[in-house]
Amino acid sequence: MRVVVAMSGGVDSSIAAALMVEAGHEVVGLTMALYDAASGARGARRGRGGTCCSPAEIDLARRVCDQLGVPHYTVDERARFEAAVIDDFAREYAAGRTPNPCARCNEHVKFGPLLARARALGAERLVTGHYARVESGALLRGADSSKDQSYFLFAMGRETLDAVEFPLGGWTKQLVRAKARALGIVNADAAESQELCFVPGGDHGEIVEARARALGLDLDALAPGEVRDRSGAVLGEHRGIHRVTVGQRRGLGIGGGRPRYALRVVPESRAVIVGEADELDVTSVIVEDFRRLADIEDGEGFHADVQVRHRGQAHSAIVELDGQRARVRFDLPVRAVAPGQAAVVYDGDRVLGGGWIESAG
Repeated sequence: MRVVVAMSGGVDSSIAAALMVEAGHEVVGLTMALYDAASGARGARRGRGGTCCSPAEIDLARRVCDQLGVPHYTVDERARFEAAVIDDFAREYAAGRTPNPCARCNEHVKFGPLLARARALGAERLVTGHYARVESGALLRGADSSKDQSYFLFAMGRETLDAVEFPLGGWTKQLVRAKARALGIVNADAAESQELCFVPGGDHGEIVEARARALGLDLDALAPGEVRDRSGAVLGEHRGIHRVTVGQRRGLGIGGGRPRYALRVVPESRAVIVGEADELDVTSVIVEDFRRLADIEDGEGFHADVQVRHRGQAHSAIVELDGQRARVRFDLPVRAVAPGQAAVVYDGDRVLGGGWIESAG
């Protein structure tokens, strides 16, 4: 059958495409241009390789398609990415929350628009290099727990599950690299980036300030503010609430002494409340905009495992649903839960759904 493979320029999507070719499918490679790396207009200051969909990675995707003998196309999704991901990133930080841009990108950019283009090209499947599995209409964790990406995929929608394929779901990263070397794929040993594609150098504060200015947000909200303990005593001054996240220890502007951690951000007063490590523990969270990937009903709570950060463990909890709102009560306290992050609900390896953390306590 004809399939469209979303190719970021990395080795994972390259091997996903290679496996589709080996299976005898008619493959079309599609890469999204997501930001303008040549200027700061769209949230990046310079182009570089090693990140998803950068200009260098787009060129790598094209070269891989040449090696595989399949057509390659680039799709301009910069405006959509800016509005749905970068601008959301700026608004969330300006509101004292910690955004999750990769989940937002999957929600608004990588699946819906790409799936529509795949169907327009007559493709029966959209294929990506994510480490996750789809079986019998259910989204499951990837077999390689160190690479599992199901946490970022909860918002893709149930209707999308029937049209996507994750051929690397049962693979490990080591096997993917070995396969790429055996095939002579040009990016077989390319380094993996740990930074956000639109935040060169890892300094997200400058990006937030630039986008806030372009969006006409209140820049005073990003000004330095007081760091206080829970009694209200002022301990120092932070550089802006957009540079602070719950659980942060360094860069709070309070000098030496015993370790203190950011417990809470108060956007109304631009204050950051700090305290001891054990004061980061919470027993419940409220989740908004909850998306269901399984048949789960409102009403009486059910036991499940809930993951509140990427690469974090899942925690046993009682989940109570009411429309698009969920209350999660953990069996044991969970540390450093940040509003704005995703809370994803699992039954074993299966993703039942997820949403965005509104508050924790």
